[in-house]
Amino acid sequence: MSGTDTGPGRGRRIVLWRHGQTAWNLERRFQGSTDIELTETGVNQARRAARLLASLKPDAIIASDLKRAVATAHQLASITRHDITFDAALRETYAGVWQGLTHDEIIGQYGEQYAAWKRGEPVRRGGGELETEVAERAAPFVLGHADKLPSGGTLVVVSHGGTIRTTIGRLLGLEARHWESLGGLSNCCWSVLGEGARGWRLLEHNAGTLPEPVLGDDD
Repeated sequence: MSGTDTGPGRGRRIVLWRHGQTAWNLERRFQGSTDIELTETGVNQARRAARLLASLKPDAIIASDLKRAVATAHQLASITRHDITFDAALRETYAGVWQGLTHDEIIGQYGEQYAAWKRGEPVRRGGGELETEVAERAAPFVLGHADKLPSGGTLVVVSHGGTIRTTIGRLLGLEARHWESLGGLSNCCWSVLGEGARGWRLLEHNAGTLPEPVLGDDD
């Protein structure tokens, strides 16, 4: 999905970039707020993606304070020389007892809860956060930093699949039950929001590579 901004807005952009691969991604194990490091492949993914994102000449970088996002963000910062603002507001969804379980284990033990979540019902997965609660902590934080951008400026947000999706849903003004329709992000891929005359618009989604499987907490 792509486009250009021709409206009278300030033309700012928000790039929401998912972290690189972790061992738990490969195992389809729900990470949530568990602090998991990147694999060697994940570091290489971040290094490659950072070179592409640096070409956008970002004005600022903000990131989740979890290790996998921190390491990903540092790859871009090492090229752009920008400081990074880390904050827990950008962490992945806390999912209680789901965290550490594989996808199959979640379906086997919490199948009804999983099915309800997939239907778009408000579910505290594993007794954790609602998706709307994640959006309520992440989206205002992102907007606060976007408001500091110069006209035509670009903000890079380094975060997690579930948090990025809920943030995009909130910034686009979609009802929470429709956020699932956005789909997930592959490791180290990103989505781009552009400022138009009526607010934020989705310009690109899951960009950065040829299509790859989405291995993460939001599938």
